[in-house]
Amino acid sequence: MSRFIEQWILVFVWGLTLASLLFIPKDKYRIALTVFLFKQCITWLLGLLVVEWGWIAYPVRLFWKVNATSFTFEYFVYPVICVFFMLHYPERRDGWTKLAYCAAFTTGIMIPEYIIQRYTKLIDYLHWTWYWSWISLFLTFALSRLFYVWYFKPVQPDKNKP
Repeated sequence: MSRFIEQWILVFVWGLTLASLLFIPKDKYRIALTVFLFKQCITWLLGLLVVEWGWIAYPVRLFWKVNATSFTFEYFVYPVICVFFMLHYPERRDGWTKLAYCAAFTTGIMIPEYIIQRYTKLIDYLHWTWYWSWISLFLTFALSRLFYVWYFKPVQPDKNKP
């Protein structure tokens, strides 16, 4: 695929992701920003590690002189997807439903990533396979959920106060 088309894919992904931000309810902005920044920390670290260890390469990317990872996916797309993952999480459902929800979100990301990896130069698996991406995404969603539950837990009143 030509570099021109790959650049347009990046532009399309940026546009679609930016447009999706319009669907975040105003009363959920604080949650969205917290989840976004937390997921960004995780994907930044993991993205740097897999690139530096030579497992994945991003031949076509933004800011190619500054960073070897994919700024588009690691710093923007995955964190925004995690925001929607968290905002629509089935809190009051059973454990199997929650597990299936996390697996469905992960698979929903992996299908386009696999197609992009296979037919473009946006992602190049060197010593990596799709299932490692699936596992790492699943674990980062789960870790983000744990952080969310910890950070936004209800405040218990102090029982020692009169």
